[in-house]
Amino acid sequence: MLDLIEKQDADSGSTCPCGSGLSPHNCCELDLGQAELVPPERHAEALTALTRAYHAGDREEARRLATEVLEVSPGQREALGALFNLMREAGQWQAAASAINRMAHLYSDDATIRSVAASFFLERTDLPHAHAHGRMLVRLAPEESVAHLLMGRIFLAGGKAQAAEIHLETAEQLAHPDKRNAPDLQAARAIALRDQGRFAAARAIYERISAEGNLVLPMLLDWAALEESARDFPAAFALLDRADTIHAGDVRVAVMRAGLHRRVKEPERALAAIDAPNVAGEGAGSLLTKGQILDSLGRYDEAFACFDGYKARIREAGARYLADDANQLVTSLKGFFTPGRTRLLPRAAVREGSPQPIFIVGFPRSGTTLVEQTLISHPNISAGDELPIIHSIAQRAQLLLGSPGPYPIALSELWLGDRRGHVETLRDLYLNEAHEMGAVTPGKGWFTDKMPLNETHLGLISLLFPNAPIIHLVRHPLDVVLSVFSNALTHGFYCASALESAATHYALIADLIAHYRAAMPIRYHAVRYEELVTNQEREVRTMLDFIGEPFDPAVLAFHENARHARTASYAQVTEKLYTRSRFRYRNYLEHLEPVIPILAPAIERLGYTIER
Repeated sequence: MLDLIEKQDADSGSTCPCGSGLSPHNCCELDLGQAELVPPERHAEALTALTRAYHAGDREEARRLATEVLEVSPGQREALGALFNLMREAGQWQAAASAINRMAHLYSDDATIRSVAASFFLERTDLPHAHAHGRMLVRLAPEESVAHLLMGRIFLAGGKAQAAEIHLETAEQLAHPDKRNAPDLQAARAIALRDQGRFAAARAIYERISAEGNLVLPMLLDWAALEESARDFPAAFALLDRADTIHAGDVRVAVMRAGLHRRVKEPERALAAIDAPNVAGEGAGSLLTKGQILDSLGRYDEAFACFDGYKARIREAGARYLADDANQLVTSLKGFFTPGRTRLLPRAAVREGSPQPIFIVGFPRSGTTLVEQTLISHPNISAGDELPIIHSIAQRAQLLLGSPGPYPIALSELWLGDRRGHVETLRDLYLNEAHEMGAVTPGKGWFTDKMPLNETHLGLISLLFPNAPIIHLVRHPLDVVLSVFSNALTHGFYCASALESAATHYALIADLIAHYRAAMPIRYHAVRYEELVTNQEREVRTMLDFIGEPFDPAVLAFHENARHARTASYAQVTEKLYTRSRFRYRNYLEHLEPVIPILAPAIERLGYTIER
């Protein structure tokens, strides 16, 4: 006991950076393998007092008691659960995440904890963690309707509508008969249908929920989003009018109305909608939308202030660039994919009879959606959209290849004589999952994959698909970083949470691409965004020649494609080609000065200049 007291005294001046109030060695630095699973009886008095304080509303006392227990028994379940709830209520997201992740690790077979964890991370739009906990929940409780409903929602948040629909249908089948038409389940199914472009079926669900009197505000907004996707703008406005009569002054309605006015080229009305005096509060989303409206009105300094305020809000909520993780990954990739090593690695052959991928790569907001929408207007190319398969294979490579080391070291197994054929196993895994996700259309020879930052894994892609076309969108780095900063994005280790981190990650990935191209043969074609929007037909013909497909005039009318694009560029790709986004950075150059030194090497390497 004396040792314990001395240890606590030594750590009394230090608390974990996550904000939990615990000492680091009992929080984020805890060796979970050594943590004891302590029954509540050992801390019965403190836990009873903790429960009493919590229900009495004395959060400070409840937190003190929770940390008191956890400093002695850092794996105690009830105290960890209380700390999680307290941190979540206080908006201390990093501490809450630490607590729930620790609970899930220590009590890995507890479906309730997995459900709480998956829901928490889904709410925080932390999809990697939401997926991990959601998948484990389904494994632990495969016969529970709520497990499949939650997994369906996670897939929806990640843009996997077909996978979501499978789980939502399963949830409906497993539900009690009088719960199968539950509004929340049916509304989730409507979103899955919408995201697959099945607008009529989705609309029918909303109409049924409405007729039953069960339509709540989030459903009304999702229905309005459906009509916007279907380009029925009067119907979308009518639904927002209906929402206003029920929830007057709700900021979510104002933000969506403003976005809709902006979509139909009514920026003044958009600004009036978001600045309406009856709108309660100014959330992060309203700051972002207001910034985008002010940008379209040419009020650039005000716009930048809104973007800056929005990013400050999301950083306060816990979204920060994971610089160490990003640097560690890139360093390991450069170290593995060297000219000498890559010569020794086997390449997969083309799988006969299977449509092949076209990888459209480029930093977010560089024009990848425009290129995809163009290419899928060709009769022999189907839309794969953002397929997470390459990232998933990278994450699972150690397990898939039976390697003692993580990716990319795990790929060294392919040097071994009895493992060389595994490169085709990984290829088939990609193709099979692409088929399951609906990327493949019968009768078409190609499908697109424009997952953001797939270029991080160009080495892996070139092993699995050495003959696959890789189309790299290149755009002025200042324009890319500005556009990332002025949108809500989570790709790239949360680099978009600040202007400097967006520039840092851009430079990191640009350098990695240059490394790949020097280290190994890649079937690579660069497309400059600025050339594409000014010389459309020439650039598209060159792209199709590179792919090996004949030109088709339909590709020049990509904006007529009825497909629903689920990215931040969704509105732009429903318009005819325009040039107004070229060199947009000029309007913000004063604000971009801090990141110019970070981007200067990439700007020079790509042949751009800075026009002041």
